[in-house]
Amino acid sequence: MARNNKKPVVDSSFVLFDVIYEDGRQTSNRKVPAGDLGGLDGDTPARTIIEAQDRKIQEMSGQSRGRIKTIKRSPNQ
Repeated sequence: MARNNKKPVVDSSFVLFDVIYEDGRQTSNRKVPAGDLGGLDGDTPARTIIEAQDRKIQEMSGQSRGRIKTIKRSPNQ
């Protein structure tokens, strides 16, 4: 019997980002829809999308995440 050695399928409909906030906190693997990235703006729209996610989290939890200092693609993709 042959063994199936395929790698797991990666969902490419999202791009993962690591976010560092001005207060030094870090969140990893924040999902941003891949269709919203690329083109002339590259990864720039990711900041706006993650800021909107943070506002929604703040509304639900009552705790602010603070201002974003840097955003970069997660290396584990």
